[in-house]
Amino acid sequence: QVQLVESGGGLVQPGGSLRLSCAATGLAFSDYAMGWFAQHSGKEREIVAAIKSGGVSESAYYADAVKGRFTISRDDANEILYLELNSLKVEDTAIYYCAAGVRATGTWEASYWGQGTQVTVSS
Repeated sequence: QVQLVESGGGLVQPGGSLRLSCAATGLAFSDYAMGWFAQHSGKEREIVAAIKSGGVSESAYYADAVKGRFTISRDDANEILYLELNSLKVEDTAIYYCAAGVRATGTWEASYWGQGTQVTVSS
């Protein structure tokens, strides 16, 4: 049974930083493209960042809204996915989901999802 468990969300002031973690079990983590999605209030879930199997942060995909501020990385030895969020803005407020088996097929999809962690940016 695949489980993706996110942690690290919370309340932060504009300009602040957070690091989200996603611990994966039940799958060959290193074989999977991984990603982070965000669901803003009243909107559909959308891709934030994605990293290939064996990929590195520098060659990862980033949504335009987060380029230069967010960094995705993976620790294959410990089967953990990270998302570093810097220079946070109020509009970054969302539920952030970890995903495994991420692929772009016209739209971004994933095979497995975590339960989500809330990030709230507010003064």
